Amino acid sequence: MPNPTTAGTPARSVPSAPQPRLTGVTVYGAEPDEADLMRELAPGLRVLPTITASALSASNVDLAWGSRCVSVGHKTPVKNADLLALHRMGVAYLSTRSIGYDHIDVSYANSLGITVENVAYSPDSVADYALMLMLMLVRRATSMLRRTDAHDFRLPELRGKELRDLTVGVVGTGRIGAAVIERLRGFGSPVIACDSGRKIPAEYIPLDELLQRSDIVTLHAPLNADTRHLLNAERLGRMKTGAFVVNTARGALIDTAALLAALESGRLGGAGLDVVEGEDAIFYADHRGRQLADRALLRLQRHPNVVISPHSAYYTDQALRDTVVNGLINCSNFESESSRG
Repeated sequence: MPNPTTAGTPARSVPSAPQPRLTGVTVYGAEPDEADLMRELAPGLRVLPTITASALSASNVDLAWGSRCVSVGHKTPVKNADLLALHRMGVAYLSTRSIGYDHIDVSYANSLGITVENVAYSPDSVADYALMLMLMLVRRATSMLRRTDAHDFRLPELRGKELRDLTVGVVGTGRIGAAVIERLRGFGSPVIACDSGRKIPAEYIPLDELLQRSDIVTLHAPLNADTRHLLNAERLGRMKTGAFVVNTARGALIDTAALLAALESGRLGGAGLDVVEGEDAIFYADHRGRQLADRALLRLQRHPNVVISPHSAYYTDQALRDTVVNGLINCSNFESESSRG
């Protein structure tokens, strides 16, 4: 028989736990593949993104109304006037979808109360690319490919070199520099390193000594006031005759005029450049059919042993996913910590 105390009494529903609020994030400068990933991943990360393909500017800064978090790309510098406008709208956190901060005046942002953070992504993308550039340089791939394209299939006048016979100097031993060293050890290359902090097991020496001893110098340092033109005419002059330079970090780490002089005089054997000074006005756009105004870049491209690519070392499936996920998580974590505080 039914219990007389419960018969006919409707079941009492158990209230569900309140769901955490969605974190509103305004995303500027999103490429189509970035935007697709953000829309796919945002719901699971409790993020509600407002996405635009246009870089942050005075014309679209109003999209950030209602968001305390903003995400920007690395391809366009962020102006201080736009940072001020974001601050006035209540934005308190800016996430850059890059490792470097050099396109943002971080000190000014902090003075406004805006926290600026970067994102971590797979160091393997850039490390692999740096090794590729080294191999292309020591095997003189630029000259060989140009000859082959012209149907000249003779062997080149100069033979290539093997990495195991070359000392490689790694400037900057963060996650990417460390990954480069790990790969070089697999090739059997002698490796020396320079960094303000001894982050990994390696032979650390001062920069000037590294330049004198290295057959290849590869740059993995951040760009700041202390590292701008880290390789200037004086330091390039200390390198071995015929040595190679690889830069997958930031273009302004190298004084371009000094690099050109060293290459054209024959002092340097070649350069692998995924980044160059002044790239903001050139890279990531189609300039076919137009004359480039950057004469330094044109001179670099004409050199028989210079490899130039458009800041694409980071551009892999895994690195893109890492960038999107970690950028959204950073924004979500900031909001969570702010609400608890």
